[in-house]
Amino acid sequence: MSDITYDYVADNEALVALCKQLESAPYLVLDTEFLRERTYRPDLCLIQIKYQDTLAIVDAQTITDLSPLVQRLLDPSTLKVLHAASQDLEIFWMIARRVPSPVFDTQLAAPLLGHPEQIGYANLCKAVLDLDIDKSQTRADWTRRPLPDKQIQYALDDVIHLETLYLHMRQELESLGRIAWLEPEFRAIESVEKYDQPARERWKKVRQVTRYKGAALACIQALAEWRELKARETNQPRNWLMKDEVLTLLAQQQPTDVEELAHIRGLDRRTRERYAEELVSLIAEARQRDPEPLPPFRKKLKTSPATQARIQLLDAWVHHRAAELDIAPGLLAPPALLEQFVAGDGQEALPGWRDALIGEALSKLISGEASLRATRSGLALSEP
Repeated sequence: MSDITYDYVADNEALVALCKQLESAPYLVLDTEFLRERTYRPDLCLIQIKYQDTLAIVDAQTITDLSPLVQRLLDPSTLKVLHAASQDLEIFWMIARRVPSPVFDTQLAAPLLGHPEQIGYANLCKAVLDLDIDKSQTRADWTRRPLPDKQIQYALDDVIHLETLYLHMRQELESLGRIAWLEPEFRAIESVEKYDQPARERWKKVRQVTRYKGAALACIQALAEWRELKARETNQPRNWLMKDEVLTLLAQQQPTDVEELAHIRGLDRRTRERYAEELVSLIAEARQRDPEPLPPFRKKLKTSPATQARIQLLDAWVHHRAAELDIAPGLLAPPALLEQFVAGDGQEALPGWRDALIGEALSKLISGEASLRATRSGLALSEP
């Protein structure tokens, strides 16, 4: 392992001291290591923290009281810097039932500087800092103690270079006047609603749920809620209890007794043996009541050759503007958004900063008030 000075924080007193040291930091760079393959809730193993000369690994497996750090992260006067923040924020929401804010997510910020959407940390480090990051420990066992040097190095790299990325990217975004563009995206990942998903709403996530109605839909709704609550209660992945395709098969066949339940293909034997009577009773009750209405969904636009040509016209202008702005075209206006525009939902389709950049031009193109012409430097918008 390279010669890096860091603190390995493994007890409650050391954590309190670290939080005291960081109490005036304007930002904290964060990452976590956790396991979730066999549990409903992530098993938090490490929290890595950096701010200037302070670099620490917090051992969440040995510390019995994380509240000093949680309170520090909930302080709204301190910016939390992460990459692909959602999973990390979900962990803290599960601990505190609050989401740390404000945040700066380098993955969300990257496309506004010309990088691909959903870019990984290693690829962003290579693109911005010309650094090759070793990601061989991504699937390592983070519960083992003591941790091997290679895992510690991996964990530290995730915040050491993230701080450099943040400072570089923030300066570039500020020089381009684009920091404010990111506020809606950052607020969205800080929203409690993103992580607090009521069990009774879980049916809306079942694959192809819009295909069902009547008793079958009522059974899906009841089974999805039951599965979610049981997964939380037993701390196991919901799909270990029942996969979506098995859940919908149960809702379609609606077995009336344990013997019929035994013939449902794909139903885990342990789930069947432990919950057979409960499932039969649940299905019997559900089929007697009206289902909750399906949420409104947008019908897919029929892409006739003429419609496709209009979408391609708008897409050509989006690519031209994206090149001018050095923004990924998919971030500026993905194909689904252009389909909405063609369907007449332009105002709804372009939230926030996108409307100011391309909204007027797209509206004029789709209404025929403007046209595109080719120039030596690309495309130009022409109006009568």
